Amino acid sequence: MTALIMISYHEKIMQAPLCRAVITDCDLGSCEIEQEELAGIATVEISQCKTEQEVIAAAKEADGLLVQYAPITRLVIDSLPKCRVISRYGVGIEMIDLEAATRRGIAVCNVPGYCQEEVSDHACALMLALARKLDLLQRSVRQGNWDVTIARPVWRLRGQVLGLVGFGKIARLVARKMAGFGLTIIACDPHVAGEEIRRAGVEPVNLKELFSRADILSLHVPLTQETAHLLGAKELRLLKKGAFLINTSRGQLVDEKALYQALREGRLGGAALDVLEREPIPAGHPFLTLDNIIITPHAAFYSEVSIQELKRQTARAMARMLKGEPRSNGDTFCVVNQEAIRTRRMGG
Repeated sequence: MTALIMISYHEKIMQAPLCRAVITDCDLGSCEIEQEELAGIATVEISQCKTEQEVIAAAKEADGLLVQYAPITRLVIDSLPKCRVISRYGVGIEMIDLEAATRRGIAVCNVPGYCQEEVSDHACALMLALARKLDLLQRSVRQGNWDVTIARPVWRLRGQVLGLVGFGKIARLVARKMAGFGLTIIACDPHVAGEEIRRAGVEPVNLKELFSRADILSLHVPLTQETAHLLGAKELRLLKKGAFLINTSRGQLVDEKALYQALREGRLGGAALDVLEREPIPAGHPFLTLDNIIITPHAAFYSEVSIQELKRQTARAMARMLKGEPRSNGDTFCVVNQEAIRTRRMGG
């Protein structure tokens, strides 16, 4: 008599071949968190790809990609016959050809909420540093000077106007944190109803009014075709003489040549940038000759906690997509092209 062998559902799952996940590139330290999240679902292979051809060579048989900066172009996507998900370490997805991924039914995920506290803290810190001329003063002390007058003029923060370009989650945190300094806060965001902005204790205005009224202008919008060089020479001329500019969003929002001229000529009081059009900043960049600019190395996102959350949620997005599971309440990743899931289900 033939023996019947009973195999549990768990054993069947364990016997199923694992998917293949490829980390195309990552400079965020150990990948133990990613391996933990994908255990039993996919093997994790780690590369440091910088070009299209390197990605294709590393990932041509991958079921999913975890991507930081590597170019995931149409050529790359068309060379990944098995890929079902591309999960980005971060918020922006400009390095991924979203249209090509969607056409192939590949879900593209990002983690928009992982560093909201850190970025808003960084923006507030840059505002305070500019307003109190901290960078100028500490450099002067290191050079042997003990003289407050080099910082003149310094104006009291209370009563000044903070203008927020964009009113998403980070901008709202900035508004809440800076309200304690007695600032009048105004915002422009065509995608947020004026009444919603008012409920947050902020005055909604149009972009031209925001530029003309702000003593401190802080950018909080994504990089799109519409927002590229949002601040050019024309817009910078609308700002008050002596106004401060803060950018913790994307470097390409600002025309750097126009900003340099405005700073060099003293039309702006100062700028504080965590992001640049080209990173890292090239040697000999004109900004490095200015005393009224603070530059940090795209660091606003960083804390030990935010990095752990980013890695976990990036890998969890892949795990959910590979298993066909919906997001749970604790997940902070997003699928930015839901139509790709419909395309795959329909066999597209």
